Amino acid sequence: MSMCLERLLEDIEHCRNEMVRLASNTSLSNQRVIAVSTKLDQLLNKYQLLNGGKAC
Repeated sequence: MSMCLERLLEDIEHCRNEMVRLASNTSLSNQRVIAVSTKLDQLLNKYQLLNGGKAC
């Protein structure tokens, strides 16, 4: 796996953890949770594009 994909996976994991942390302290409808969720979606979409649409 390339360094770019590895870094992206680290960013995805960090963002996911941040979203879970925020949601557990507030609510799923909190604006900060929504913003982090949107960022996570963008990172996941980027990963899928860079990974050629492969699941693994």
